[in-house]
Amino acid sequence: MTRLSRLYLGLAMWANPDWCGSLYPPYGGQEGWLADYARVFNAVEGNTTFYSGAPRAETVAGWSRLAPADFRFCFKLPAALTHERRLEGIETDFDAFVEALTPLHDRLGPLLVQLPRDFGPDLLPRLEALLVRWPAAIPCAVEVRHPEFFHKGAAEVALNRLLITHGANRVMLDVRPLFSTSAAGCPALAQAQSEKPRCPLHVLSTGNEPLVRFIGHLDEAINLNYFRPWIDQLRLWIKQGKTPFLFVHTANNRQAPELARRLHGELIAHLDQPPLNDFAGERQTTLF
Repeated sequence: MTRLSRLYLGLAMWANPDWCGSLYPPYGGQEGWLADYARVFNAVEGNTTFYSGAPRAETVAGWSRLAPADFRFCFKLPAALTHERRLEGIETDFDAFVEALTPLHDRLGPLLVQLPRDFGPDLLPRLEALLVRWPAAIPCAVEVRHPEFFHKGAAEVALNRLLITHGANRVMLDVRPLFSTSAAGCPALAQAQSEKPRCPLHVLSTGNEPLVRFIGHLDEAINLNYFRPWIDQLRLWIKQGKTPFLFVHTANNRQAPELARRLHGELIAHLDQPPLNDFAGERQTTLF
């Protein structure tokens, strides 16, 4: 059977106190969370940079000490660059952001360029300028949300051609589980539905590191129903020599580690994949 030797699996973050007692021991400081997380998962989205910008040098040095060589950070570009300045005149700050991550350059997965909903086809030249500037050694993933990029018309063709030309990966945001039912009577689900864009899912790999963001429901059966088709798709990409990244989210992300484990269980059953390590306590080296 095909083994998922090149699959990277992770969550949106590693610093979440809600995971104490499950992913992390019930007691202990945050300083151990990244090391504990990296014993179970081998990648993380790293949402913190989207809100806080480039991390401090001492912070990055600490992450470098704690993360193993086969771990991958997929940090988001700061919202100040993508949402406030909309990729205009960001050259100096983009270079500084990449420079700040230098100690982790051997452990960077695709850095995410998450664009706002009103970043439309007329702004593609700004994205092109960024991709021309992008360091060749660092993978790139672009998430678009403007409706025109999902209509299979000229705008989407132009976007896909641009990404393929520069080897950038189009992020596949799968929100189908999240929006599959009404959120009436469920505040957590309602909050998640209000925060996530209801974009169609277009399964297309434009680069060598296809990146899937799977946004789960609170109902496990719903999640499994929408996830199972991804198994064959992940296997196909790996056979093609690509390195897929799968990031798992849930409403408020409290159940994200458990959902990731359950989905990985489906991969084990179908692809002869070894199990994830235990969430807390003694662990062995994670094998993906």
